[in-house]
Amino acid sequence: VSSHALILHRPLGCEFDVGVFTNLTQDHLDFHADLEDYFQAKARLFAEYPRQSSKVFTGVINVDDPFGKRLTGETVGRVITYGIENPADLRAREIEARPTGITFTVADGEGERRIHLRLGGRFNVYNSLAAIGTARALRLDWDAIVAGLEAAPGVPGRFEAVDEGQPFAVIVDYAHTPDGLENVLRSARALQPRQLIVVFGCGGDRDRTKRPKMGRIAAELADRVVVTSDNPRSEAPVAIIEEILAGIDPADRRRMLVEVDRRAAIETAVARATPGDTVVIAGKGHEDYQILGDRKIHFDDREVAREALQAWFSPRRHREH
Repeated sequence: VSSHALILHRPLGCEFDVGVFTNLTQDHLDFHADLEDYFQAKARLFAEYPRQSSKVFTGVINVDDPFGKRLTGETVGRVITYGIENPADLRAREIEARPTGITFTVADGEGERRIHLRLGGRFNVYNSLAAIGTARALRLDWDAIVAGLEAAPGVPGRFEAVDEGQPFAVIVDYAHTPDGLENVLRSARALQPRQLIVVFGCGGDRDRTKRPKMGRIAAELADRVVVTSDNPRSEAPVAIIEEILAGIDPADRRRMLVEVDRRAAIETAVARATPGDTVVIAGKGHEDYQILGDRKIHFDDREVAREALQAWFSPRRHREH
């Protein structure tokens, strides 16, 4: 349920069995006054709607998020907590990451279970814990939960690997907020690449305050940064890029490359990658379009990355023969 829907009372009359709180990060601040206002909107699902329901409500809440910690005290009904860093009803540990998936142990009051996901990224451990909490709230047994998680396919555009047999990893992810970009880069760093390269931009006609923050995060967590266009909409792409660069320390600018054309930016990142590197293409994920002014054109980061990889191999194959 979106914060917009809760503010506008769209779910009135609905009775919820379970509500999941994953985290709260900077987004939709073109609608909400600030993060506190955003939180109060989300909290309605946990604090107001259960009072209007004949059902027993369960809140499944991430207590590694500071807003989640607060929400545990405001939820009306039962609470199941989850996390990695903090004590929780469901807690993950012994996390092992790889480009095509992640493995972890989950502990609860009944014991421990080892789970092997086809989904990559540390954030998918959090998502799995949320799913486990929901399933337990609905009284599903552990064997069914583990089997379901391990059978789940990767989510398009969410830490999705693009593999053409190249000796480095290419990952496409929808991360388009400061927190999202930080999470995906930390997940990519957990793969222990020789060098981490990120390609990203910021959307036009949206929250401008996140642009320098995302620039700072990219510079801090990646070895090389290619700043490009996302969906500029009615804004000038160069103006958006300048606001991203404003968050980057001048001393780090030598590791930055600006390429306004997104296709060229992806091609450049792939061409500069060397064996053992990881290239993250962030911001659009599953989207198959780009909005330029009043035009909506076909554009899919995964397709472009695949074409770039095929071109990357082609001259090398010719040289080998």
